[in-house]
Amino acid sequence: MHSLAQLQKQQVGLRLPVYLVEQIDEFTQKYELNRTDIIIESIKSYLENQEIQEFYNDFDVGCRQLKNILDDPKKADKLETLDDFLDEI
Repeated sequence: MHSLAQLQKQQVGLRLPVYLVEQIDEFTQKYELNRTDIIIESIKSYLENQEIQEFYNDFDVGCRQLKNILDDPKKADKLETLDDFLDEI
């Protein structure tokens, strides 16, 4: 959850290509929103997607490391506890 101070809006200047502004304006008219709301939701969506992608990338790396450890009988035999496994990766 965000604090009240974090929810306050701060003005930020940015330049967008004309075609994006036109698309945003079409969207504002169609859905009776304003540019700020559309841009905020777009940035939030982008950041959430990046966090999800980072999680899956990290998970993929962990799975590959696990597979490498389990494929090596010498390493797998030394792993008796979860702590041993976590130390190995």
